[in-house]
Amino acid sequence: MPHILRWLLILVLVAPALTACGGNGIGIAPGANTIEISIAYGSEKRAWLEEAVGQFNAAGQKIASGATIRVTATPMGSTDSMNQILNGTIQPTIWSPASRILLPVANDEWGKRNNGATLVDENAPLLVLSPVVIAMWKPMAEVLGWPNKPLGWSDLAELSASGKTWADFGRPEWGPIQFGHTHPDYSNSGVAAIIAISYAAAGKTRGLTVADVQNPQVAQFMQNIESGIIHYGESTGFFADQMFNRGPGYLSAAVLYENLVIESYNRDRYPAVSQPVVAIYPKEGTFWSDHPYAVLNAPWVSAEQREAADVFLRYLLDRPQQERALSYGFRPASTDVPVGAPIVAENGVDPQQPQTLLDVPRPDVLAAIRSIWVENKKRVDVMAVLDVSGSMADEARLEQAKTALRIFIEQLQDDDGFGLTIFSDSATVLTPVSPIGPKRAEILNRIAGLTPRGGTRLLDTTVEAYQEMSATPPGQRIRAVVVLTDGLDNKSQRNAQDVLNLLRQDREGYSIKVFTVAFGGDADVNLLKEIAEATGAKSYVGKPGERGSIERVYQDIATFF
Repeated sequence: MPHILRWLLILVLVAPALTACGGNGIGIAPGANTIEISIAYGSEKRAWLEEAVGQFNAAGQKIASGATIRVTATPMGSTDSMNQILNGTIQPTIWSPASRILLPVANDEWGKRNNGATLVDENAPLLVLSPVVIAMWKPMAEVLGWPNKPLGWSDLAELSASGKTWADFGRPEWGPIQFGHTHPDYSNSGVAAIIAISYAAAGKTRGLTVADVQNPQVAQFMQNIESGIIHYGESTGFFADQMFNRGPGYLSAAVLYENLVIESYNRDRYPAVSQPVVAIYPKEGTFWSDHPYAVLNAPWVSAEQREAADVFLRYLLDRPQQERALSYGFRPASTDVPVGAPIVAENGVDPQQPQTLLDVPRPDVLAAIRSIWVENKKRVDVMAVLDVSGSMADEARLEQAKTALRIFIEQLQDDDGFGLTIFSDSATVLTPVSPIGPKRAEILNRIAGLTPRGGTRLLDTTVEAYQEMSATPPGQRIRAVVVLTDGLDNKSQRNAQDVLNLLRQDREGYSIKVFTVAFGGDADVNLLKEIAEATGAKSYVGKPGERGSIERVYQDIATFF
């Protein structure tokens, strides 16, 4: 799907939700003696920033006119927030993505639409820092030679291309070598990963050009690494949760931030982590996740808001707030606060790293990198399982689900596999999983003709879809089942425990992911959540009465592919 179309799609999907939040979504509320400012920020620093914003607002800080400053903060995916600002869907005062990688991209796109104007200062001050790292289970890293042997992207590419498993290293109990990073269209760590992979493939640390990226060697290198991916996703935090909670058998390594590696040692948050995790600082180089604080040069930002934003910035860079950031595992941006615990070797990190930093490429190079990634990303086989029972007629649920499913299908690449199963009193496979390209138009037409009738044969149909996907070999493609229902099962032979027992048998990263969507009615939200979590996928609750709700659900699921 062309990038601009994806951005437009995001605009369509998010606009209703933000409008529901009040006019501009993140806007200025009326108030004679209050100056409202808003910040859209990378969700990685949510715990620290929520605490800081609460204390700042409670302190009643003022600008010169005497107006009290009130800050509204909204955590968002960094790329997602950029797209929404560019399209005018949100209008924050301040933008703080996870890294400055996106600043030139934002300026480039803003300039095209606004006669060359710049949106942000590309040298905006930084709030906190954390290196982008490859988080790996310590015993696995040691098997590969760490810490005596530097590791990096070339080692991952070689491992993935070799077809080796951990059994080749004398550790068959660890299963296949499985890797993960987030979707670069939505997440900063995903963007950082594909840029760093391209640099490593080109043998450079700066000065990367479009010609470098278009060298077939880079494409092959990218393909080798992507072949080891278990799935993508929108949230770096989700990958961290899955890796730390499900263990080495699920994910061998993932692109995370250093602070998340430190967080893995927090036994209040992760009480069942079976092995220590270490941060691999890629030998070819990496990026800082440096959290710039950019006040927007946009027409909706007033002079008073700029003044208030400066007051808030000084507060965030003040020593107490920087010390709190350190306690969350971030490196302080303020040089007044020395780096210390918890950034210590006992928490799997090295305060002396990273030794090699990569240059942020210009927007045209970044666009070329994204194109190479799209061509070489791991493909998906997905079976959509859709409830067409009689209750789906209520609130026009089926019509809404059909619209969302059509949007979902439009985003798949021609060589992605897609199948569709509908169920009511019985299940019918309208099309088995096969490349969507040749049959896309036909499937869209058949979806348009679906009508509601009968009961809800949810559990048996879910198992049958899962078993059909099980017939395909693991590891070659991402395998997923996406189930949407609005009701309680009343037609299946199997019970819920039978289904959960089956799904819990396979806990590897290459296992089939069953995403579930409870779409109003009598849907059993808890059971659907258990089904999704049993496979390492996510569950969702769609709201039939909320415009765009189900489209956003399918959009989020699509980020995993």
